[in-house]
Amino acid sequence: MSEAHEERVAVVRPAQVQRFFAARRAEADSTLWGFRVVWHEQLHALEAREGGEVAGAVLFEIAASLARVQRLVVAPEFRRRGHGRALLARVEEIANYYNCHKVTLEAPKGSSAEAFFLACGYRVEATLPQHTFKLDVDVLRKFLL
Repeated sequence: MSEAHEERVAVVRPAQVQRFFAARRAEADSTLWGFRVVWHEQLHALEAREGGEVAGAVLFEIAASLARVQRLVVAPEFRRRGHGRALLARVEEIANYYNCHKVTLEAPKGSSAEAFFLACGYRVEATLPQHTFKLDVDVLRKFLL
């Protein structure tokens, strides 16, 4: 990096830029999408329990009329007992409550995770070549309405 850039650009912790983004979000989103965006973003978390233990969890966001699963994990010792399906079904119920028209998520192409989501009614919307860890990633979606 040139000396001039080093003076203007500083490495900071992610939390330090959150206030900047929050203060400018409406203007930035409106510029990005080309129309005034009113964005009510919510972050939700759910956990599935069995025998007093957390068997699995999901983290998902709802924004505009979309729900996006950020992460869904079921512990290996609790897999194939319906916890993943139950978590995903609850995500869909909550998304439907907030009038989301679809739920999206990303999974490595050809992975067991993708096979699970396909079995739950999700379909490939797009493939991102060499997206994460230089692997192809499928963007999956399920329409709710």
